Amino acid sequence: MMKEEIRHADNEKIDLRVWKRLVAYGLKYKARVIRTILVLLLVSGADLAYPLLTRYAINHFIVGGTTEGLGLFGLINILVVIAQGIGVVLFVRGAGRLEMDMSYDIRQNAFSHLQQLSFSYYDTTSVGWLMARMGSDVSRLSEMIAWSIVDVMWALTFAVGVIVVLLVMNWKLGLLVLAITPVLAVLCLYFQRRILHQQRIVRKANSRITGAFNEGVMGAVTNKTLAREDAAQGEFEAITGEMKTAAIRAAVLSAIFMPLVVNLGAIATALALWRGGVEVFAGLMDLGTLAAFISYTTQLFDPIQSLARILAEMQAAQASAERVIDLLDTPSDVQDSPEVIARYGDLFHGKKENWPDIQGRVEFKDVTFRYKTGEEVLRDFNLTVEPGQNVALVGETGAGKTTIVNLVCRFYEPSEGEVCIDGTDYRQRSQLWLQSSLGYVLQSPHLFSGTVADNLRFAKPDATDEEIRRAAQMVHAEDFILNLPNGYDTQVGEGGGKLSTGQKQLLSLARVLLADPRIFVLDEATSSIDTETEALIQDAIQTVLAGRTSFVVAHRLSTIRSADRILVIHNGRIRESGTHEELMAQQGEYYSLYTHQYRREATQAALE
Repeated sequence: MMKEEIRHADNEKIDLRVWKRLVAYGLKYKARVIRTILVLLLVSGADLAYPLLTRYAINHFIVGGTTEGLGLFGLINILVVIAQGIGVVLFVRGAGRLEMDMSYDIRQNAFSHLQQLSFSYYDTTSVGWLMARMGSDVSRLSEMIAWSIVDVMWALTFAVGVIVVLLVMNWKLGLLVLAITPVLAVLCLYFQRRILHQQRIVRKANSRITGAFNEGVMGAVTNKTLAREDAAQGEFEAITGEMKTAAIRAAVLSAIFMPLVVNLGAIATALALWRGGVEVFAGLMDLGTLAAFISYTTQLFDPIQSLARILAEMQAAQASAERVIDLLDTPSDVQDSPEVIARYGDLFHGKKENWPDIQGRVEFKDVTFRYKTGEEVLRDFNLTVEPGQNVALVGETGAGKTTIVNLVCRFYEPSEGEVCIDGTDYRQRSQLWLQSSLGYVLQSPHLFSGTVADNLRFAKPDATDEEIRRAAQMVHAEDFILNLPNGYDTQVGEGGGKLSTGQKQLLSLARVLLADPRIFVLDEATSSIDTETEALIQDAIQTVLAGRTSFVVAHRLSTIRSADRILVIHNGRIRESGTHEELMAQQGEYYSLYTHQYRREATQAALE
């Protein structure tokens, strides 16, 4: 079970602190909420007026046997109906706008927060979990809170009004009716934990289903090549079956809960009718008052049912609320101190006038790094890279190469020790200061939906068309761009799906060149490229690296022969260091890796 699925697993009570946080989003629009509540008070007043009007009609017109004042009475009824109708329209309009505004604000805050979280968060959090939070959970919560805020105010106002009127008309009969409410409270407490528990299971399963959909789409080709469609279908059915079972149980509990509330209301009405009828026959109560009393008794349980419904919805949505707040409150493992933010700005608002220029000197000083799981990757690691130097990192999988470059980029921070840029611990500067001067090209390059030109401008939004073309030409990307249907205006598709891996890699290099970073990281960028495209990319890389401090994580050792320094990394330590010629002369680990790979590639070329 993933960590996000087990959070709050032992908490079976509604956490009012969570709901207070969410309600605060609605209270940002305090004026609109107040207007909507005032409208609901008008609606409640109209609801309270109807039984009193009925009481007057029975006592005056029916029992009194007269039609005097009937016209004025009818006019008053019409005015009450019109006022109530206007109130309902304004209520629906206000609550609807509040729902949309809350949904927008929560999503904006959540997306902004996701941009600030460090890599460690994404290491342990699935895409499916995040999509469920940003999608269905936010929609559900904003809808519920927007309508529930005003519904609760109406229910409480109307219930208090009815109770006051009942006690004023006949306090003994009123207390008899109200005696049923403690039973209702016990029922609410009884069903609360059970409905909430099942709804949590539903939400957990929903997150897993979203993740399974994502894996099913991304891994469709793998499933087909391994002929495991049936197995994948079985795994998906198991997850959906768990959600179906829990959803049915929650629905059954809710289906039992609401009728019980209705039946209690019917019992209270029957008690009022029985006792009130006795008093009417005894001459202690007039017929109109009894009719109004029965009407109020029936109406009293409308707001109680509304409160019970809202409570049930809160129980159902508690798991969603916890997860949304959990997302919003998740702290980033990499954060700038308040002092740094005050001087250099935050991730979204950099104070560039205070930024010192980056020369590109990178130092690791006794760096130890371990992941949150406790796995130690580096211990007492030391390295100095001079400005403009090209350093290649080689070694077996898991040796720590990618961890080193991620520490350079401050995607993670050292557990112990310092990483210094130009002699200063980079934690004394803002993240934006460093990452604005970074260029990072991954093994699997990522492009965003949009045109070729749009993707290049991500590096420099104000770049001119001429600057874009110059960058593309320098990395040999323009030839294939001009052969696309619309050239630079061609849509690349989601994730750049309309382009080949080599084409995406060339665009990534052009994007980096356009950004003109001082520190450049290349993470096995040619490991999955054909030989012809690799030659183009290698030439493009030399253009990009010129004059920049660069770290190259190498898969094909033949591509790093010109590096200023080659570091052989083993178990988080530097085992060998030198130029290609120096390391080959030592005939150590690098020599073995290089000659083995050279023979393997030569054999493969001969077979082709």
